Amino acid sequence: MKSLWGKFNQSARAFADDRRGNIAVTFALATLPVIGMAGAAVDYSHANSIKAAMQSALDSTALMLSRDASDLSNTDLQTKAKNYFTALFTRPEAKNITISATYTETGGSQVVVNGAATVDTNLLGILGYRQIAVNGTATAKWGTERLRVALALDNTGSMASDGKMTALKSATKSLLNQLKAAASTNGDVYVSIIPFANDVNVGTSNYNASWIDWADWDADNTTTSCTGRRGRTCRTVPLSHSTWNGCVTDRGNSNTYVGSNWDQVVTLPTSSPNSKWPADEDDYCPVQMRGLSYDWTAMNNLVDSMQPAGSTNQPIGLVWAWQSLVGGGPLTAPAKDSNYTYKEYIILMSDGLNTENRWTTTQSSVDKRMYDSTAGGTGTCANIKASGVTIFAIQVDTGGDGLSTIMQNCASSSDKFYRITSAGDLGTVFNAIGTNLTKLRVAR
Repeated sequence: MKSLWGKFNQSARAFADDRRGNIAVTFALATLPVIGMAGAAVDYSHANSIKAAMQSALDSTALMLSRDASDLSNTDLQTKAKNYFTALFTRPEAKNITISATYTETGGSQVVVNGAATVDTNLLGILGYRQIAVNGTATAKWGTERLRVALALDNTGSMASDGKMTALKSATKSLLNQLKAAASTNGDVYVSIIPFANDVNVGTSNYNASWIDWADWDADNTTTSCTGRRGRTCRTVPLSHSTWNGCVTDRGNSNTYVGSNWDQVVTLPTSSPNSKWPADEDDYCPVQMRGLSYDWTAMNNLVDSMQPAGSTNQPIGLVWAWQSLVGGGPLTAPAKDSNYTYKEYIILMSDGLNTENRWTTTQSSVDKRMYDSTAGGTGTCANIKASGVTIFAIQVDTGGDGLSTIMQNCASSSDKFYRITSAGDLGTVFNAIGTNLTKLRVAR
């Protein structure tokens, strides 16, 4: 028994003196930070995933609140913010969620939505961290920027085929609804509509206006007047200007437009006949244009009244769309408020190639008035873009004309040119442009 006890004591002393066991102890201790780091990576990755989902929901909530924030009490604003966020944020792991919203009008209207939550940890709990806090904020700003949009819409005869006119009316009315919805108050968004064919229609009520040149019209629209009982004396006289159908054609020299650019600018007429808009009794006069307005009912009625007829003169539709943004002739551009910034756009939609203007039926000649690449990119399109107006150009090619390089070059950038081969795609394009124009900027 004594011997056994002695051996036990000897073994115990040997174990106490043995240092080889330190490796196991050291390894065991080292695993704690390794596990902690791995746990941190897993738990923080999970938390970041929830944070990203929260931020997306906050962004959308801010945008949705901006539609009617100005009309809500603070209590209603908080309620709507929570309801919107709850419908969008579907991460049950997030706990203790708090959402708050504020609306201010200092320096422009804005809605700020803040969100916070906690996420339980898994492996980090070993180190004593039971939860991770996640939060986010989104700001939707508006009110300091106003839109003015001019629609130059092809009303030529070819629009009668392939359902194009029907599609154009539907797409335009949907776009008008988008623009209307983007306006918090009257005047936030103005729209003009310029139906065009070979000519545009400024309205028959303007027959006494000083900015109309009647020289060509008087020569082409006459009646014979005879007097005297014997040897009747007859003479040819112009018809009364009150019989005019409201159409005008391109400005400039009636004999040649070489060296003249009145058809490419929005400079107001002077006493010079070349600076005035020539009256033209075109058989296919489109419906009367409408200047900048927020009378959405009247604009929808105008769209409904459009009818396809006549030949294609894109430059005249384009320059009158520009004219509507600056005013002049029959069009009045509302004064701009210095408290706001303004963005101006022209949307040019056409289904065909240029076929005729006041002087020629040669496509290349008409094209050069619109955009002349041989002269360094001059012409109406270049002048409009230089003035700060952004051009969207839409080619509806259901007849196999091929790419319209003139419309492509006219657009302000490649992403603002659309070529579609089905009339049914017009609605999609107009919707995309409307979304581009009206979306509110999420600041952060």
